Amino acid sequence: MRAWMLSLLAILGFLAQPAAAATSPSLQSLERQLEYIAAAKGSDVGIAALDLQTGETVAVKGHTPFPMASTMKIAVAALYLSQVEHGRRSLDDTIAGVSARSLMSRMMIRSDNRATDILLADLGGPKALHQWLAQNGVQGLRVDRNIARLLADKRDLWDVRDSSTPLAMVDLLKKIYRAELVQPSSRNYILDLMAKCQTGKNRIRGLLPSGTPVENKTGTLNGLSDDVGFITMPDGRRIAIAVFARGGSDRPRTIAETARTIYDGFKSLFAWPYRPATAGR
Repeated sequence: MRAWMLSLLAILGFLAQPAAAATSPSLQSLERQLEYIAAAKGSDVGIAALDLQTGETVAVKGHTPFPMASTMKIAVAALYLSQVEHGRRSLDDTIAGVSARSLMSRMMIRSDNRATDILLADLGGPKALHQWLAQNGVQGLRVDRNIARLLADKRDLWDVRDSSTPLAMVDLLKKIYRAELVQPSSRNYILDLMAKCQTGKNRIRGLLPSGTPVENKTGTLNGLSDDVGFITMPDGRRIAIAVFARGGSDRPRTIAETARTIYDGFKSLFAWPYRPATAGR
């Protein structure tokens, strides 16, 4: 057999191999629990969670694209604040007769679509946001339309436009939290707004122990429920979490059960004198 053919077969064999597992070995039991929850509800559910201190990760359909819906507003906020840091914009700027600070609050706390599109247009539109994310190493997440266009178009919950994989969304959250996309002051501003989120209280927040600190942003379309953000554990560790659910029944309950299972799973993992290899980074 010719050398070039052998090389081609080798390449095809490599490409045919399954992608490397996203879940840390110590969390494989938690992964199975999450798969059971998703299957029991009949929804197509994508899940990713990352311990921001240790790097421990769990994922179910972590590389599958899901519609972001309003969870993309986190990226809009991050880009606007990045522009503020570079002196190109100010939260006191007036856009369409409203201050950017007010638009930001409406977008993140009440999920105001008009406020989002005003800010996004001021930033240069979806293309500018997508390019900024790509330039900063956020892969597996794409922004194609503003909210008005997305809602006006024919709905297709398997459309790859305006989608993110669960792992990509968690990566975005990680980069924001670690001040890789914005400065610490801007990160804290985003987290403060997310802590005041008024939508989807029956999702990530729904079944967590009373008083658990949560910063989140929901997304909703017909047949789709999303929630992404941060959960703070009793020992102070923060878990970045993304849950996307399309189809099936009672998606908010599925998200709530998923979040509680993740909380319990990460809590029990560190109930033992466990020392992950990534600790201390």
